[in-house]
Amino acid sequence: MSAVALSLVLTAAFLHAAWNFLSKRVGASGPAFVWLFSALTVVIYLPLVIGLVIMQRPQITGLGTLFMAGSALLQLVYFLLLQRGYQTGDLSVIYPLARGSGPALSTLAAILLLGERPSLPALTGAGLVIGGVFWLSGGSAALRRVGGSQTLIFGLLTGATIAVYTLWDKVAVSNLLIPPLLLDYATAVGRTLFLAPAAYHRRERVRYYWSSYRNEALGIAILSPLAYILVLTALQMAPVSYVAPMREISVLIAVLMGAFLLKEGELRRRLAAAAVIVVGVVVIALN
Repeated sequence: MSAVALSLVLTAAFLHAAWNFLSKRVGASGPAFVWLFSALTVVIYLPLVIGLVIMQRPQITGLGTLFMAGSALLQLVYFLLLQRGYQTGDLSVIYPLARGSGPALSTLAAILLLGERPSLPALTGAGLVIGGVFWLSGGSAALRRVGGSQTLIFGLLTGATIAVYTLWDKVAVSNLLIPPLLLDYATAVGRTLFLAPAAYHRRERVRYYWSSYRNEALGIAILSPLAYILVLTALQMAPVSYVAPMREISVLIAVLMGAFLLKEGELRRRLAAAAVIVVGVVVIALN
């Protein structure tokens, strides 16, 4: 894995944890809030997309358009599941569950479906990352404390969605050569359009989120696309089976945010588990 790809993934990990922290701070939310920050993304990133189209003149085929629409739908499902999950559990439980199961499934699928053949040390590193993530989540005891089966279900469903859209978008940026910025912007446009009817019927909720959580909405609108654009760029340089586990350094950051900023506790155990993740990251980076 190149130094450039590594730096992109690590920067994306910090940004990803940061916007998830903002999302958790909003509390109980749903389609209205997802529509709000998606619409803000469309407005904020429009000048960059216009500049990209003028300078690069990307050639998007019919299949490319289909992939962008599919990515928008998958991202919509992901955001709705994630918001629902944060209503049932802590940031430091839901986030590790989703981030841990996602790369496990995407790495396996990349091997089975895309023909990738990561080295044994890289697979060992991926195993350490994934194992550390689940240790970090606290296992069955933590799940019983924060809501049991609902937390587990939403965490794993979110992780499965991560696995699917990671593979889907890998094909889009590597095989179909869709620019990462354009692909992510298309997902924001798609989410905004898909959720427009729900946002209209919940317009009072949209006004409430804008008045009460404006900074969080703006933060997510900026950080979430930027984090994923960096990941998509890294996917153009490195295999899914390397990039997906490497993203899990964000778990360490999210746990620290949960412990110190949200007062979720159990810092010693969660830091020990995070150390296992860091070791796995280093093994992947060296291989």
